[in-house]
Amino acid sequence: MNVLIVEDESAAFENLSAMLTQISPEIHVLGNTESVSQTVKWLQSHPAPDLLFMDIHLSDGLAFAIFEHQTVEAPIVFTTAYDKYAIEAFKLNSIDYLLKPIKEGELQRALNKFSRWSRPDMEQLLERISQMNNNFAGEQHYNSRILIPYKDKLLPIELEQVACFYTTDKNTSVILRDGKKFPYSKTLDQIMQRLDPARFIRANKQFILARHSIESLTIWFDSRLLVRLDVETPERIYVSKNKASEFKQWMVS
Repeated sequence: MNVLIVEDESAAFENLSAMLTQISPEIHVLGNTESVSQTVKWLQSHPAPDLLFMDIHLSDGLAFAIFEHQTVEAPIVFTTAYDKYAIEAFKLNSIDYLLKPIKEGELQRALNKFSRWSRPDMEQLLERISQMNNNFAGEQHYNSRILIPYKDKLLPIELEQVACFYTTDKNTSVILRDGKKFPYSKTLDQIMQRLDPARFIRANKQFILARHSIESLTIWFDSRLLVRLDVETPERIYVSKNKASEFKQWMVS
């Protein structure tokens, strides 16, 4: 079994790695990442591990930020000194939540829990977790910020700063209200799933628009709408005749 450990304290990493290999020689620790940015880069450049052990407090922020930028398919055992993040952790692919200092018996139980499921069963479990997330407390969890890769960093950007998302030739960009434009690795479909539909709308195949950046609507030829934002866009934004009524209703709702 291949395991990645996300932990920013070297002593904690070494202790957990030693405990894992002592419990089962078949466990292969692939490595250690110490930050949100390192973990995202690792996951983007390596095959998914069988299991992730993930500390919540990392050197550059909370581990939950990883999921805003990267789809994580592997199940996760969260490790932390704090119990206040348990609910947030179980909204993700979590199969267990271990409080530090980690006890060998608790670690063994987490591994036993993982080993009880075959891959199809695990997929069903993760699907059930996803359904629970969507219905948790009767509310959908939407992103309040995104992570944008810039040089060797990941920039946390509040969605209030976003004017629109734009895609062309399978390349997606995020355009900010100050006019800055950055490449973004997700598709519009993936992005829209995590946005509050009261604040963002899919205008057409190329644009997701933020309500707070819409400056005006103009009735165009064939009853289409021409949408102008408070920032310059790569091309004009049209809403089709079929979607125009829905769009106008969204604007005033």
